[in-house]
Amino acid sequence: MDHAAIAASLSIPSGKTILKVGGSITEHNAGDEAIFDLAMLEALGTARFATATPWTDSRATWEGVPLVTLMTAVGASGKTIRATALNDYVVDVPLVGLAEDGAILAFRRDGQLMPISDKGPLFILYPFDDETRLQNQSFYMRCAWQVARLDII
Repeated sequence: MDHAAIAASLSIPSGKTILKVGGSITEHNAGDEAIFDLAMLEALGTARFATATPWTDSRATWEGVPLVTLMTAVGASGKTIRATALNDYVVDVPLVGLAEDGAILAFRRDGQLMPISDKGPLFILYPFDDETRLQNQSFYMRCAWQVARLDII
């Protein structure tokens, strides 16, 4: 995937905006922000993994855009992603290690889009079942559901 080409051609969403990205980014499509609808996130390319989480009743298959891919697409430069949920809950995710740790911004659970009532539309997750080193509070605290905004700081 040519991430530079994606960043250079950040289009305007044609569907409902589900994510706003701001802060230290070089690619914009809405003032000083980059905004995305679902189709734009899917077009960046997706990753899928099955894992249980501390917040769900059972193991599920999660699909979404790798955070490292999204950060490349917006031209992120900084040290931290500050994620804000619809209820104003905030978590900080280090930019370092996103690719190695496999973090995604999930929008599907078991093949279905996630409604707001079930942790959607976007959920920052790690493949906990794939790597035991991810099964600890420092990684659990980087996760957030109902994500609406990412700021690069």
